[in-house]
Amino acid sequence: MQNKYNPIIFACLIAVGIFIGQKLSNKDQVRINDKINSIIQLINSHYVDTLNNNFEEDIINSIIKDLDPHTSYISKKSYKAVEESMQGGFSGIGIEFNIIDDTIVVVSPINGGPSQKLGIQSGDRIVVVDSINVASIGIENSGVIKKLRGEKGTTVSVLIKRRGVSELINFNIVRNTIPLNSVDVAMMLNSDIGLIKINRFSAKTTNEFNKAAYKLLEDGMKKLIIDLRDNPGGYLSAAVNICDNILEKGELIVFTKGRMREKSEIFSNKTTELENTKIIVLINEGSASASEIVAGAIQDNDRGLIIGRRSFGKGLVQEEIKLNDGSAIRLTTQRYYTPSGRSIQKEYGKSNEEYFLEQFTRNDTSYSDSVIYKTKKGRLVYGGGGITPDITVPRDTNLNFLLINQLIIKGWIRDFSMQYSDKNRNSLFNIKDSEEYLIKMEEIIYVRFKNFINAMDKNVLREANKDDESYIKRLIISNIARNIWGNEDYYRLRLKDDKFMIEALLNFN
Repeated sequence: MQNKYNPIIFACLIAVGIFIGQKLSNKDQVRINDKINSIIQLINSHYVDTLNNNFEEDIINSIIKDLDPHTSYISKKSYKAVEESMQGGFSGIGIEFNIIDDTIVVVSPINGGPSQKLGIQSGDRIVVVDSINVASIGIENSGVIKKLRGEKGTTVSVLIKRRGVSELINFNIVRNTIPLNSVDVAMMLNSDIGLIKINRFSAKTTNEFNKAAYKLLEDGMKKLIIDLRDNPGGYLSAAVNICDNILEKGELIVFTKGRMREKSEIFSNKTTELENTKIIVLINEGSASASEIVAGAIQDNDRGLIIGRRSFGKGLVQEEIKLNDGSAIRLTTQRYYTPSGRSIQKEYGKSNEEYFLEQFTRNDTSYSDSVIYKTKKGRLVYGGGGITPDITVPRDTNLNFLLINQLIIKGWIRDFSMQYSDKNRNSLFNIKDSEEYLIKMEEIIYVRFKNFINAMDKNVLREANKDDESYIKRLIISNIARNIWGNEDYYRLRLKDDKFMIEALLNFN
C-alpha cells in the first residue's frame, strides 16, 4: 500500500523513527568538559537577564547541530514517549480514537485491552472523563492522551454516548499495559502467498513476526511478501532476528565500522521453516535504517527480490547515552554496511532539511557506475546510499499528491470516513461481501464526500483529475472498511490497485 505524506511531516517521522537502539557501556558514559560546565554555571549564576527554561538544552543542541543529521538530544519530557514507542507498549485504556466535531470518537478498542474487555465499541463518543466534560471544548489529541493514559492499575471513569442508546453509559476502566503492534497485518493473499506488513522494528517485532509467519505457514503459505514501505526503522536486534528467520545459517546479515569501533559482523545462526519460503520485500523512500538492513541482507544473499523505490539511505548507528536528569543523547558511532560491502548511508546534504527531503526529488532510475557491487551469486547491485530495488516501481506522476496530502492532513478523509461508518455501522457490519459492496458503493460514497468537502472548501476538489478521484475513492472506502471490520479488510481494499503489490505478484515464479 502506498502511503503519501506531506514532505515536512514525513521528514519528522523519519527523523524520529530511524534510531537503532544500542547502549554505551558504563565506562563510555558522558564526561562533561570542565570548561563547558564552568561556563554554564557562570551564566546561570550571573547573567543579567532571566534565562529561558530550555537554556541548557539549547546549548546541547548547538553543540551537536553540525554533526550528522541523526545525532540528537532527547529531552526528559520526550524520552518516555520515545521509549514507549520502541518498547512496544504503554499504559492506558486501550482505544484508537479520532476527534470529530470536538468530540472524542472511538475508532476501535485495541484487542485485549481494558476497553474492549468492558464492551466499549467503535463509534462510541467519550463525553466525560473523571467527571470533567470533554465534549465541545476544543480538546486536542495531546489532551486526550493526557487524560486517558496513566499508571497501570489506576482507574479512569468515562461517560459514553452510544448511537441508539438514550442514556449515557458509565465505564470505570482500570488502565493496563497496551501493546503497540509493529505488525500491522498478516494475511493470505491467495492459496499460497502471504503478506506481513511491518510498521517499525520495536522490542516486540520478533515475536510478532514469528507468530504471524508460522500462522501463515500453517495456512499453506509457500511465498511471502514482507512490506517494509514507510517503515522508519528501530532496533537492530529486531532486524537481525527477522533476517535470522529467513537466511541460511552462517550468512552475513550486516557489518559495522566506525572511527573508534572495530569492524563487527553479524551472521545468521539458526535454521527455520521459512528458509524454503520464496521472499519478496517491498520498500520505498520511507524505508529506513533497520528496514534497509533487512532488505540489503536479503538482496545481497540472493534470498529474494526487492521491489519498489530506493530506500531512504540511513546507515548510521546511534548509541544511546542516558543523562542524569532523565534526558538522553543519541550519538552516531558507526556506519552500517550490507553483506556485499555497500554503505547504506546517503550523503548528508547541505542542510538537515535538504537531507530529510532529498527522496522527494531524487532520480530513482539513475545509478553511478562507481558504486556497483555484486551479490553472493554475482548479480549487480548499487551503492551510493539506500537500497536500490531489483525492480523499480516508478512514482505515479498522474496523481496530484499536494491535493491528496491536503485532504489527509486536514483530516477530511478521516472525518468523513468515520462519520459515514458511524451512521451506517449497523447495516454495514452484517454484510458478507464487504469489499465488493464498498467497491459498488464507491461512486455514491464519493458524491457524499464531495458534498462534505464543499461545505468547507468549494474549491479544493476543483483540480482533481480522474486518477486523483480514483485514488481518493479507494482511500475513503478502505478507511470505512477499517472502521467497521478492521485492518485486514482495509489492506485488502488498498492492495487491489497497489502497483507495488501487482509487481510482486507478477514476479513470484
